[in-house]
Parts: sequence; structure tokens; C-alpha cells
Amino acid sequence: MIPKVAARGQHVGGLLRYLYGPGKREEHRGPRLVACWAPERSLAGLEPVMGADGGRDFRALTRLLEQPVRAGQYPPAQPVWHCSVRNHASDRILSDSEWADIAREMVAGAGLAPHGDTRAVRWVAVRHATDHIHIVATLVRQDGTTVWLPTTEWRRCQTTARRLEARYGLRRVGPPDHTAHRYPHGGEINKAIRKGRTSTPRDDLRRRVRTAAAAAGTEDEFFDVLRRDGVLVRLRTSPHDGQITGYAVALPGIRTAADQQPIYFSGGKLAADLTLPKLRIRWGADPDPTPRPPKPAINRHARATALRQATQATQRAAPVIKDGARGDQTGVQATVAATADLLATLAYASEGDWPGPLHRAADHFDRAARGRYGRVAAPTSRSLDLRSQARLIWLMGRISGDEDAYAALRLVLQLARLADAIEELRAAQQRLHQARDARVAAEALRRIAAGAQTPVALTATTRPTPPRTVGGGRRTRPGRPTAGR
Repeated sequence: MIPKVAARGQHVGGLLRYLYGPGKREEHRGPRLVACWAPERSLAGLEPVMGADGGRDFRALTRLLEQPVRAGQYPPAQPVWHCSVRNHASDRILSDSEWADIAREMVAGAGLAPHGDTRAVRWVAVRHATDHIHIVATLVRQDGTTVWLPTTEWRRCQTTARRLEARYGLRRVGPPDHTAHRYPHGGEINKAIRKGRTSTPRDDLRRRVRTAAAAAGTEDEFFDVLRRDGVLVRLRTSPHDGQITGYAVALPGIRTAADQQPIYFSGGKLAADLTLPKLRIRWGADPDPTPRPPKPAINRHARATALRQATQATQRAAPVIKDGARGDQTGVQATVAATADLLATLAYASEGDWPGPLHRAADHFDRAARGRYGRVAAPTSRSLDLRSQARLIWLMGRISGDEDAYAALRLVLQLARLADAIEELRAAQQRLHQARDARVAAEALRRIAAGAQTPVALTATTRPTPPRTVGGGRRTRPGRPTAGR
């Protein structure tokens, strides 16, 4: 259940006309009131009257809702509060009486009309679809005082929604876990559709930066990998000591329309854990000042050997994650994040820059593995071992034959089992969005391991983008959580 609090408004009548109207795409069906501020009032008496011309007269209902505002001492400039409450598509269809109870609980939870307060604000709930209602209220109580809600009243609505999900047996959305990607804006999605791109630049850059971070052991290697991948890199330095404090990346062919300059994204605009300070924590301090060993010999047999070693390291990591689900979480987050790096480099070795099924599974896996608020756990010996395996896979280059492809499939299957353990861990932590991403990743990896989609290197080709689905991203208002995000 997702409550969405809209921006404050001025005109009750205009909002009611929209809710009772056909909608933007004729999606409003059978609009009607299901609840109001006074349980003893007849809803039929409050319904806007249908005129001879087929139009409705909203004046009486608008007057009743605005009456406290007109009589108030210091009414707000924007007195109209509007909240929609929507169920998931898989939920059962609720009756009008059930939606009425939900509306009463929501206005009480938001602090507008506490239970038993007969002098609270006036409000109505309109239903014009099977899966959601709209609650319209005016922010002046019937005793003339104004209700000054905090800008975070949506948190109260979210808390109420979690309680109602349990009461009515609806799909549990779970509280926000602050682990979602930085999704593209609507303008980015529209531009990508016009250009015929398979993903937005933000999504493309996040995938490349995540792979480079997994393949590198230091920030110098990180920037070198990005530049060799054709990514434009701009460094930010401190004006005091000249130290590098951040970075931004851009794709060469993506430029602004006005002055044809590259469009740069900082690491934090791609994902919360891709800022330079957090990447430094991920890599850890290198205690050994000696130079790194030279690049290993690359051939098909060596590549298969590296993949088998990574499979063994993943098998050793599984008990650690399972113990974390049972309560022992020491070093678990660092291990989980390192396995996401391993899958990122495997996806690159299998599919290159083409955002194929393994890349998409890695994207879900990365979301499931991310720490809350982008926090990065200090590295452990096990996480450093997994990251060294990830770097070795990247150094070995693209998968190209039967022997290394078979070893890759074994690793994919083991990562699917690891995703199951991560799902159990996140469910135990009540981080339900991440648990769902882990389940999606596990199912996708099993399909690949079963041979439905083979992880052998494919030719990157331009593919048509379905309308409005570039990268699967959608823009939401700041502070307004969405289902699964």
C-alpha cells in the first residue's frame, strides 16, 4: 500500500472536478464518495448532484469543505490537503467499507482527524478505481484553528500504511531502506527514447562505474579503467592542498543541446555508495607498499581457472551470510557488497558493454547488497579475497569458449544460491525492498545457469526501447517513497 501526499492546493472545487472527471486517459470509472469527516452524515446527501446536462454540481460539497477555512482565524494560503492511497496490482479488491476504514485511519495517522475528535478538519475520500482512493481535506479545524502539519507527514502515512497492510492481508511494501539507485529524470528518459538508446546515460554510467570500482584496487586504477572504457572523467580537487576529493563522469557522445558540452554526473548522482570517499573505504588501505604483481597470462584455460577459484570463494562466503541472517552480522555487509562486485565483473566479462540479462541481474543484486544510506562497511579479509577474485576475472578479459563459459555458468549458479542467502538476510533485517531485489536476481541467475540465456560474449547491437521504460527508471518527488524503491 502506497500513500502519496501531493503538494498543497488552493481550490477544493477544482480538485473534486478532476477526481469525478474522466481522468487524463479515461481511467476514472464510477467515481463516488466512500467516507467523510462525519460518520453520521449520509454519503448520498454529500454526493455532487448530476445535472440535466450530465455534469455534476460540486458547489454544495465544496462549500461544506471550505466552511471552516472561511471561518478560521489565520487560514493557510494553501489549505487543501490531498493524498492518494494505492494498493499493489496483486492485492485483492477491497470493498467500499474497507476503503472507508483505510481513509479514516490515514487521516488519523497523519494528524488531521484523530479518532473521536468531532471538531477536527473536514475531509472526504473519493474512489474512482478498484485499487486506490483519494483523500481531500481542508487544513482548518471546525473550531477555527489551523492544522500546521510538518513537511514529513508522509512518514506518518507510511507508518499507517504498514499497519493497514497487516490488518487487511495486503502485500507488504516495507519501510524505505534508502538503498535505491539514483533514477533518471523524466527529461533523461524522454531524450533516450528520442535518440533510440537502450538505456539512459545515467544508467549506463552507473553500470560502468560500478564495474570499474569492482575491477580496481586503488583510485588511480579506478580512473584508468574508466578512461580506457571510453568514459570522460573530471576530477574535483581541494583548493587548499590540491588533493582529489571527488569525480564526475560523462559519455563522449552525450552533450547539452545549448553549448554541446558533455553532461557529467558525480558518483553520488549515480548511486549513494559510488562517491569517492566511500569507494576508498571499499578498497581499503593497502598495507603492502610493494608494487602489484604483473598482469597474469591470459588464455582460455587460465580464465576458466580464475572462474573456478571465484566459485570456491563464493561458496566459502555463503555460510557467513547465512550466519548474518541468524544474528551474527560481523563483517556480513562487507562480504555481501564484495559478492556484488564479483557479479559486476562477471557480467562485463560475459556481455561487455551490452546491458544484457546478466547485467540486469547484477543491477538487482547490487541494490540488494547495498548498505542503507549508501554506507560502506570496512573491508574484511573475506571481502578483500572476493574483490581480488572480481579483479582477476576482469583482468582475464571476455569469456569466449566452452571451457570458460561452463566455468562461468557454475559461478552464476553459485551466485544464485548466494542471492537466496542475501534474501533471507534482508528479510530478517526487515529490508523488504532489498529482499525482493535479491529474489529477482536469484531467479534471473538461475534462468541463465539453466541455459535459457547463456553468458557467452555477444555482439553489442542497438535494440529498440519500449516507450517509457528506458532503464526501468521513473522520477519521484523527493521524500516520496515508491513501491519497491
